[in-house]
Amino acid sequence: MTSPRVARVLIDSPLPQLDRLFDYAIPDAFVEAAQPGVRVKVPLRSAGRMIEGYIVEVGDPDASDRPLSELDSVVSPVPVLPPGLHTLARRAADRAAGSASDILRLAIPKRMVRAERAWLAAPPPVAPDVPADARSWATAVLASYPGLGDGIARGRRLVIDAPPSTTPLPDATTVGMWAVVLAAAAVQTLAAGRSAILVVPDHRDLGQVEAALAGRVPADAVIRDDSRQSSPVRYAAFLRTLSPAPCIVIGNRSAVYAPVHRLGLVAIWDDGDPLLAEPLSPGVHARDVALLRQELDGMALLFAGHTRTTDVERLVGVGWVREVAAARRASPKVVLSATREGESRGARVPSAAFAAARDALANGPVLVQVARPGYAPVLVCAECRHPARCPHCGGPLRAPRPGAVPECAWCGRTAPGWVCPDCGSNRLRMASAGSERTAEELGRAFPGTRVIVADGKHPITEVDGRPALVVATRGAEPVAAGGYRAVILLDADRMLLADDLRIGESCLRWWSNAAALAAAGAPVHLVGVAGPVARALATWTQPAYARAELADRTPLRMPPTVRVAALEGDARSVSSAVAALREAVPALDEDAVLGPLDREGAVRALVRFDFASGAKVTDTLRASVISQALKARRAKGRPAGPRNTLRVRVDLPDLDL
Repeated sequence: MTSPRVARVLIDSPLPQLDRLFDYAIPDAFVEAAQPGVRVKVPLRSAGRMIEGYIVEVGDPDASDRPLSELDSVVSPVPVLPPGLHTLARRAADRAAGSASDILRLAIPKRMVRAERAWLAAPPPVAPDVPADARSWATAVLASYPGLGDGIARGRRLVIDAPPSTTPLPDATTVGMWAVVLAAAAVQTLAAGRSAILVVPDHRDLGQVEAALAGRVPADAVIRDDSRQSSPVRYAAFLRTLSPAPCIVIGNRSAVYAPVHRLGLVAIWDDGDPLLAEPLSPGVHARDVALLRQELDGMALLFAGHTRTTDVERLVGVGWVREVAAARRASPKVVLSATREGESRGARVPSAAFAAARDALANGPVLVQVARPGYAPVLVCAECRHPARCPHCGGPLRAPRPGAVPECAWCGRTAPGWVCPDCGSNRLRMASAGSERTAEELGRAFPGTRVIVADGKHPITEVDGRPALVVATRGAEPVAAGGYRAVILLDADRMLLADDLRIGESCLRWWSNAAALAAAGAPVHLVGVAGPVARALATWTQPAYARAELADRTPLRMPPTVRVAALEGDARSVSSAVAALREAVPALDEDAVLGPLDREGAVRALVRFDFASGAKVTDTLRASVISQALKARRAKGRPAGPRNTLRVRVDLPDLDL
């Protein structure tokens, strides 16, 4: 009598102690269906219930006589977890001291039965045929970066500075030139019989890339992975990526996990955008996943942006990523606009910028970038100038519209009888102007001119070429047909005041992305700031700014020159984890651990460590998390026992205690 086959299952559970493979006997009824990669239900003895998981591999039982529980059922015959995706999830989780099941929850959409049945009933996709004219177009576009096409074909790690311009497409749609370059790289890869993944921050970028690809390759070869899609549509798109037929996947941060066959290229646009940083545990950035995947799959990896993050510049400095320069350097016409003699220092729009906007409005739209949405995002006491705070939660008060009762930006409550706790005054003053108030003021300054507001409440992706004032918050700027005839960057000084290690990088990215929307030769006025960030924008030398930032951070051991992990929990668990870390990793410096500090009842510590020690540090931290989880389980029901409060987050972008 032969022994039953054994399925090694990764359980879909957030409990860290369950982040390993469990052996289950395969009943005779499931021998055919229980294949690697399929979803199954298995009994979990410790919980006394059934739980879903994935079969990672099928093999023979080990030599021990221990009894094995049997698979309860095979949920679906579709192998949604290919071996490559499991390996990538395991590597990404280990790098972040997290669980592979948490990674897979981001990578594999929830099962939609109808979409799955339709997929199984449909004929399998065939390899797409890329027309000859599309191949020629892709070659011509990539030729603007000598060596880029060859580097992609050879599977290199590359970075480019995207062209700071827009371009019209055959259907008269205007997109950023960066989208055309990424689309050309994907078309070349698909023409070679390989798949490509293009990762962008949000739906606006997705729309531009999709428009750039339209008509170049068959429509069914472009797979959109968008968080705004319905669950059935997204699951159907995921199933398409499992097909052996190559395709182009365009999507947000989770698209970097797409299990396409014969992957030839992963391109990431604007990796400094916080939308590419995963907020859910274990919080692995799309950039880091792409680097891991390049090591595993050997495909080409391309970073592109109007600016260079210090993270990518560090990789360039150590030789891990190679910079490909454009054959012809292009840059916008940036003017550092300041108040002139005789003008009020408080003038929000200096005369030079005002005149540029007035002249440009005769020919087309003008972009005005502001820091915040709304009408008056910040209110202060009219007498003592102290910030106005909500009496209920302490949040900042704001004016939602002219003459309205102030409301809290945190809890949303109104404060009709507000009184300043410092001086007793009941009068408020608007300390800042949001997008709506700026639009109102500019509307009065330019009577008869269209004024368009683009922010979170008013999402606009494109505007026509007629004269208009487009007031947009950072990151919400629509693309203008033919490009903006002038760009005015307001509130730059306020943006730079944010308490953030990377605020210089962020401001340079916001301003550069807005400047890249200007028409050729159109003026870009940066109002009210000077210094290294302003000079980098004016001279369009963003990589040099990133190198200077790295040089400043290296002696201070600031990220990304080192990696940073945050430990948070009760005092006992954090102290225990720090002690275990020091014992396991003797190479840690004396000042590697910052804290622990008590933050509103929770204790937090930061650990700085070199990249060479990364694997040992994350393994030790993961062991501490599991140890605390097991202690909490044993102490269940005992009020005096320890609790599993230890949480670990690796690769923080800033030292924020």
